[in-house]
Parts: sequence; structure tokens; C-alpha cells
Amino acid sequence: MIASTAVIKSGAKIGKNVDIGDFCVIGENVVIGDNCKLYNNVTLLGNTTLGSGNTIFPYAVLGTPPQDLKYKGEETALILGDNNLVREHCMFNPGTLGGGAKTVIGSGNLFMAYVHIAHDCIVGNNNILANNATLGGHITIENHVNIGGMTPVHQFVKIGEGAMIAGASALAQDIPPYCLAEGNRAKIVGLNKFRMRKILSREQIDSISSLYKRLFSGKQSLQEIASLELETNPMEEIRHICTFILESTRGIPFKRGELDD
Repeated sequence: MIASTAVIKSGAKIGKNVDIGDFCVIGENVVIGDNCKLYNNVTLLGNTTLGSGNTIFPYAVLGTPPQDLKYKGEETALILGDNNLVREHCMFNPGTLGGGAKTVIGSGNLFMAYVHIAHDCIVGNNNILANNATLGGHITIENHVNIGGMTPVHQFVKIGEGAMIAGASALAQDIPPYCLAEGNRAKIVGLNKFRMRKILSREQIDSISSLYKRLFSGKQSLQEIASLELETNPMEEIRHICTFILESTRGIPFKRGELDD
């Protein structure tokens, strides 16, 4: 059902069984997949593509130009996967040429009210960003990540699989998979065992816990331990953690010997 007060520009592509509420504005280059629901006063502009089954709540604004002074109107994109919940007053921006020209969001995510996703971010699947979580540009978030309310994340930061950032934190460095971080500036304080128990086996959890004790004991550098594990350990999750650490560009925030397990 499409409300009579909605404004849908010629060229927009609307899938099957899509609900569009009163006073929505849909731009000419927008693509909306099947079974999406837009509540009233939703704005979709630019080269924005929604997959199927997305629900967008009132006053969300997706696809407006990025808040980047380098952006000069070039053609860039915002792409969402399937079955995302985008709550009230969220704002997602497309990419810039300097960052790959697209912002990409996966499937099954919950974005609570006032979440901001800036240009050139890559967000995976099944993440939860609580109210007022704010992502700067060029941020990568893997899968099953939780970011608490009122937490800003600095541009170019990467957050690994299954990590959690506590509410009212301020994150300026990379958080490896399965870590729990908090504070301003946020640092690693433990492992996100709650999430780990939902997505990993007991054997995987034990192996990761052992690795993290070695990583944060202070006896060797993170890079030394990660390099050695990559040479000797075949477990996929361990290799992913070690590769994440070795590829980190902003550093890993922790205080040696203070990992709470």
C-alpha cells in the first residue's frame, strides 16, 4: 500500500508488497525491495538500494549527501541488505569517491533511534546499534556486534566479529573479535562471553579465551603472538583474530595485564 500523500519520483523502483506511509519522499534513483515497510515521513534519496523485508520507522533519512567537505556531488551509493530494522530519526549517508564510493550495510541489523552511519562505512550482519550510536566515516563493523547507546566511533575504526562496545563510551581504536570494551577513551576490559556462547562452540570459546590471556598478559607484543598463532594454529576463529590484529591501523586499546576473564 502506498499512501496518497507519499512523494515518489519518476524512476524509483518499488518491489512487491511494499508499504509506504504518509509524507514519505522517495527519490528517482531509489530501489526498494519486496516486502519492505516505510512508516510515515521517511526520506530515501540518492542512489539508495534496500533489499527485501526492511522496516524503516518515521523520520529516518537515508541517502542524503555525506557530511564530508570533500564530497562535490559525485555519484555514490548507499546499499542495505535484507530484514533490517531502522528506527526513528536514523541517518545513513552514501559513500565518497575517496572511500570506495559506497556505504554498505548487511542484513538482520537493528539500528535504534538516532543512529548515524556516515560515509563509506561497511556494516555486516546481525548487529545491534543502540540509541544515538554514531559511526564516523570509513568504519568497518563485522557481524554480531553490539554498540551501546550514546557511543561515538572514530573514523577508520574497525570492530571485529562478536565484539561489544559499552554505552556512553568513546571508541578511537580497533576492537578485535569477541572483545568487550568500555570507557572514554574505550579500552578492552574482557571478552563478550554472552555473544560468544550464542555463536561459538565450547571448544572455540576455550581456545579464544586462552589466546586472549596470552595476548594481554604483557609478556609479548600482540604482533608477535598473532604472527606465531598464524603459523601454527589452524582454527578459523583464531586465525581471524590474529589477522585482525596484524592488519590494525589504529592500534588495539588495552592496558597490559588488565583483561578481565
